[in-house]
Amino acid sequence: MILFLGTKTGTGETNVLKGVSSSYCHQTNTLTAISIPTYFHLFWISIFKINTTHFVECCHCKKSL
Repeated sequence: MILFLGTKTGTGETNVLKGVSSSYCHQTNTLTAISIPTYFHLFWISIFKINTTHFVECCHCKKSL
């Protein structure tokens, strides 16, 4: 019997941070909070969430925090 299992990323969630300025370019309302979950899968079907990666990116200067 062959089992296909592993990990894959899910659909990311984005939220715009209002009233916050970037520490690099000092532009206001350009920061976006991004959350990307990682799932364990069996036969390409997601079974459960393993991890979630969170980061903030500036839309103006493209720096990640």
